[in-house]
Amino acid sequence: MKAKAEWRIMGVVNTTPDSFSDGGRYLDPAAAVAHGLKLAEDGAAILDIGGESTRPGAEDVPLEMELARTLPVIEGIRQKGCKAEISIDTRKPDVARAAVAAGAAIWNDVTALTFSPESLDAAASLKCDIVLMHAQGDPKTMQKAPRYDDVVEDVYAYLAGRVEACVKAGVGEERLILDPGIGFGKTLEHNLDLLAHLDRFRALGRPVLLGASRKRFIAALDRDGPASDRLGGSIAAVLAGYVRGASIFRIHDVAETRQALGVFSAIDGRQ
Repeated sequence: MKAKAEWRIMGVVNTTPDSFSDGGRYLDPAAAVAHGLKLAEDGAAILDIGGESTRPGAEDVPLEMELARTLPVIEGIRQKGCKAEISIDTRKPDVARAAVAAGAAIWNDVTALTFSPESLDAAASLKCDIVLMHAQGDPKTMQKAPRYDDVVEDVYAYLAGRVEACVKAGVGEERLILDPGIGFGKTLEHNLDLLAHLDRFRALGRPVLLGASRKRFIAALDRDGPASDRLGGSIAAVLAGYVRGASIFRIHDVAETRQALGVFSAIDGRQ
């Protein structure tokens, strides 16, 4: 299968105390801004700013707290003249509106615009790009015995339905990006099936985003330990996704992933 030549890295900037990988490291806005600038320097074309953890078991964050965590970071990065696009990782339309006003160009929603009845209208009015992600359940419940008839076809049907709902609400189809939601209401086998069949989602005609960086399924295939020890597995998932047509990769370890993708795609382009 011939891989696509173009790819972009989305660097993760978590401004939360409880994210699974780096919770608390970038809670201070100045630290988060510095981290985002470093990720951009390392090769991130997009910086994904999040103020509410969506790890399994995470609690909801009040609106005002999420705004206080994310807006100073977006504004700080923009004030530094950083060329990377900014994405706001949020379920809340009010956060998305404020983030876009502050300089964000992408709304990354793990609920695919289902969290609020206002989400679709907000997405239509904002005119930014939208990441629609699949998740079964919410962060509190999603890893409690997730079930599918066929995980690939079920996730495909869900995302197809969300694309249809977005277009009907006035969201331009050309603004949509699709994410199968690795680790969001999926067992190890579900995650592996989705990774093995990412090419299925290309039939929806939109870019596919893969967010597998440092996730627990890697430890399940190797050995348990800190999330920061999962670099090798994260890169393996990225390369597997690349050859199956994913073109945007949400990543913690930007420099290493950029190098791996650069070498791999150069070799692949010789075929």
